[in-house]
Amino acid sequence: MNLDSYRYDGSRRFRIASVSTDETSQAESKEQAEEVLKENDKALDELQQKLYAEKKEGLIILFQAMDAAGKDGTIAHVLNCLSPHGVYEAAFKAPTSIELSHDYLWRISARVPAKGEIAIFNRSQYEDVLIGRVRKLYEGQAHADRIDLDKVIEHRYEDICGFEEYLYRNSVRTVKIFLHVSKEEQAQRFLDRIKEPEKNWKFSAGDVEERQYWDAYMDAFQDAINATATEHCPWYVVPADHKWYMRYVVSEIILHTLQEMNPQYPTVTKDRMKQFSDLKEQLEAEIKDRKKK
Repeated sequence: MNLDSYRYDGSRRFRIASVSTDETSQAESKEQAEEVLKENDKALDELQQKLYAEKKEGLIILFQAMDAAGKDGTIAHVLNCLSPHGVYEAAFKAPTSIELSHDYLWRISARVPAKGEIAIFNRSQYEDVLIGRVRKLYEGQAHADRIDLDKVIEHRYEDICGFEEYLYRNSVRTVKIFLHVSKEEQAQRFLDRIKEPEKNWKFSAGDVEERQYWDAYMDAFQDAINATATEHCPWYVVPADHKWYMRYVVSEIILHTLQEMNPQYPTVTKDRMKQFSDLKEQLEAEIKDRKKK
């Protein structure tokens, strides 16, 4: 798959109003995409095992989206196709009082993966420039008198870029995925949650209330992506109206990233091979003696 149309690395501007939420241009059909997904799952599992064994680089796969875009389902699929060794989800909800008593990146730093690990961020530091911006949450948070509230969001863009570059320079990559769903499709999914008993638990009246801020959120996503898309830590804007296509594209993004990282199983030194040979002889002799008895 050619991911260039979905990738934003600072070399071009992202204009949210001109980006489709429902195109499926890089799949011949849903069936074809699902077949590719199965093959990708095998390749992802092998690459992740190599990453875990090599322990040279960590990876953050970060998801942001409006409610009902399909974040949880997509993350569940990613987790399902990977080995549980060295892979975990970090979900960032409304900050607790303890988290609010620290800098806003404090809770993020605590979940950064070790080398060899993959962390899947369900929401992230970007909450502070998305809902934090739309609802102006920073105005009610404790801060020093010298803080200029008119520049808080601008400074947070700078902080985030610096943080992600710092991680990159310390062997942790960040890949950021925005699942771009339309307002109409979101409404339909909310209706499904009301109508279908098994989905009732997902529904919250607050989700519908947030729809009044839709345009403000679209502006916030557009500005955040343009301010923080870099070559080392790119954004991918994935059309999310068709869940099967969204998961197909996400699979391709993660596969491309791991292939670019190119992890390898560690090579065994000659001394270690000699040790293996000696231990092999010892174990074979032990088994032979036991058979004699």
